[in-house]
Amino acid sequence: MSERERFDRLRLIRSPRIGPVSYRQLLARFGTAGEALRAIPDLAARGGGKASVADAGAVEREIAASRALGARYLLMGDADYPALLDQMDGAPPALIVRGDVGLAVKPCVAMVGARNASAAACRFARMLAQELGQRGAVVVSGLARGIDTEAHRGSIESGTIGVIASGIDVVFPPENRDLQGQVADAGLLVTEHPPGVQPLARHFPARNRIIAGLALGTVVVEAAPKSGSLITARLAGEAGREVMAVPGSPLDPRAQGCNSLIREGAILVQNGADIMEAIGGFDPRMVRQGSFDFIGEPVSSDVVEQDRSTVIALLGVAPVPVDEVIRLSGLSPAVVQTVLLELELADRLDRLAGGRVSAR
Repeated sequence: MSERERFDRLRLIRSPRIGPVSYRQLLARFGTAGEALRAIPDLAARGGGKASVADAGAVEREIAASRALGARYLLMGDADYPALLDQMDGAPPALIVRGDVGLAVKPCVAMVGARNASAAACRFARMLAQELGQRGAVVVSGLARGIDTEAHRGSIESGTIGVIASGIDVVFPPENRDLQGQVADAGLLVTEHPPGVQPLARHFPARNRIIAGLALGTVVVEAAPKSGSLITARLAGEAGREVMAVPGSPLDPRAQGCNSLIREGAILVQNGADIMEAIGGFDPRMVRQGSFDFIGEPVSSDVVEQDRSTVIALLGVAPVPVDEVIRLSGLSPAVVQTVLLELELADRLDRLAGGRVSAR
């Protein structure tokens, strides 16, 4: 990939209303990011709106800031872009990383859990992470309070990957400043956000998909019934990865999430050997295909107004799977994807998890 194409690809994903799905569709259709950038205003106009692309100067400043922080970019299509993550639905087109990228090539296990974890669970997570490291696994977690923190502490010497929901120069929570620095120096620190971006609430579910995507399996140590840890576990399961949970006392609300996962089919694990046995039986054929394969037919420029109206009429504020829109419209996937792309660029469509869309 030329330096010009790398710059244009970063500029493309930094453009307003361009997400992982629209990014891949634009590249599949136009071949290069430069051509895609030139086409965006016209596509948005067909969708009944206006669109702009990221300012080249702003992207240049972002690159300079990242380099000044000792970070580098991994773009989808690079040889060292993590292969398992590339296979995730909605994988980030651009990562900013500090540290040893080679860790992502090794067998990885994601470890997540409660921020307000019990002392016993924190100690167990630290010991479990240490054991996994001794068995040759790299522990992936989110540098949050509680279980995440202890998972990193237990695996810092053997190899750990921290995925954050902010810019690579932003520390959250503040008390993990030293730990985040250690992860960047001795392990690998990963984000999809430019330098300076603060950790907003909407960033954490997106971060969770990276944690799940980097790993062969996700183990939940302690979690309440409604928590981000269960989101990570669900994403791992949807991607065909192993989902594991440590059982806990039914009297502790913080164990209810893990116990529910086990009841629903997650693998019960009690030590590192259990985890390594589970991921050792991992079948790569269960993993979704990555790169530009998952979107099906490339989007097409040949859309007549009647077809566009047919697709728009099927959309409402209630989310609907794209496959259902294709089925009900009777149109080819390429035509439907084209109309959805036009509407998204025109700010008239929202894409949601699970391949669903809704009208604005």
